[in-house]
Amino acid sequence: MKIDLNSDMGEGFGPYSLCDDEAMMKVVSSANIACGFHGGDPDTMARMVRLAKENGVGIGAHPGLPDRAGFGRREIPYSADELRQQMLYQLGALKAIAVSEGQRVSHFSFHAAMGNMVNRDPKLADLMMDAIRAVDPELIIFAMPGSEIEAAARRASLKTLLLFLADRAYDAQGRLVARGLPGALVKDKGAVRARVRQFLVDRTVTAIDGVTIDMPAKSVLVHSDTPGSLELGRIVRSEIEAAGGTLAPASEVVG
Repeated sequence: MKIDLNSDMGEGFGPYSLCDDEAMMKVVSSANIACGFHGGDPDTMARMVRLAKENGVGIGAHPGLPDRAGFGRREIPYSADELRQQMLYQLGALKAIAVSEGQRVSHFSFHAAMGNMVNRDPKLADLMMDAIRAVDPELIIFAMPGSEIEAAARRASLKTLLLFLADRAYDAQGRLVARGLPGALVKDKGAVRARVRQFLVDRTVTAIDGVTIDMPAKSVLVHSDTPGSLELGRIVRSEIEAAGGTLAPASEVVG
């Protein structure tokens, strides 16, 4: 059983960082690297690519809205074409840096508000996926199960890898509980361990209201800005290994 463990990384800039990226890179199998808009900068992106190379970690683009102050979590009313160009700009930047280091970008994962906007709009989702396919038809799209991003990626004949978010609560419909609501962020170590164990054994997760929902994912995400993210990542890894799973980057999980 191959399982991917991924984290959003390189989301600081200049001298600022959100987590110990170097240590986290030794825990995960895939890194979603911020591409300079909501977080990251050219030097940080290059450092993340080099760390991924050193640790055999898959490299993914993690584009977001140009909003450092809001960490890319505030929706901004850009047109569909503006969003398309912003996404392509970031993807292209990371691809260039990766190629210069003898590496390739193998997967793609939207950040926060940009992803939310795409998930609500089938036409925008199709526009984004068609643009990604034009740049690199081999990119693996990270998506939530049953999401518009997953559907649009499949319509564009792009490979997908479905995500289980270990540190975020779900509602009974399988949607993420909005940040800011009580219980939306799961940061208790015991709770994360229990959620991951349930996912690995039953492929289910218990929603915030107690309902059990299916979770047909093959990748587990831990956000690097969640308090204690490094320890949470280690817990997830230990549970995967204890369940007899093999950690593998997205490209090996999808095949």
